[in-house]
Amino acid sequence: MPKSDRLFEVIQILRAANAPMKAADIAATLEVSKRTVYRDIATLQAMRTPIYGEAGIGYVMRHGYDLPPINFDVDEAEAITIGLSMIARTGDAHLLKAAKRAPRKLSEAAPQTDTLIASNWGTEAPEHVDPYLIRQLIRSETKLEIIYSDAKGDQSERIIWPLILIYYADNTMLVAWCELRADFRHFRLDRVAACTVQNELFAGKSASLRKIWEQDFKSVTVDTA
Repeated sequence: MPKSDRLFEVIQILRAANAPMKAADIAATLEVSKRTVYRDIATLQAMRTPIYGEAGIGYVMRHGYDLPPINFDVDEAEAITIGLSMIARTGDAHLLKAAKRAPRKLSEAAPQTDTLIASNWGTEAPEHVDPYLIRQLIRSETKLEIIYSDAKGDQSERIIWPLILIYYADNTMLVAWCELRADFRHFRLDRVAACTVQNELFAGKSASLRKIWEQDFKSVTVDTA
């Protein structure tokens, strides 16, 4: 989580607390270390955020402190709320955690968003690969070796360059450049039998490859691995 988002979350946690919050409790909520929380609190205090702390007691925020409202109208916030509810359908556990944090940033813009409910039925999480890992590799432009089973059950080993994740209703598809085929391929994550991160980058090539894919392959919705 970027530091700016984490600072926002610390403020929201303290605003919602009914009693002093210890650093350990804030750290557990944000899944960071206590030392990180101490640094974040110090940063916020240096920015004149009214957070007060006492050893052995915890941190409190001055009553009435507020943040500027998010610039969403109610219809926009409701649309986002429905979209967040449907993230459970992706089977991506890390995205789901983020989706559960995000409504705090919408509550002031649309206080009635709790009147909207979307089914959270979704696909099973892939057994042998974490979508969160794939998203990290896409961002860092890191190659990945996979063992992949096609629709017939035949397996092959591939070195791929992860480029895009597509979340369909019934599966998650990875768009990648495949070194074996020297072309774009589409891999269902539920058919990946094993994966190993490589110590090799394809730095600087993602943007141009994605542009080519969008022009020539974006309409492809079938497994072409």
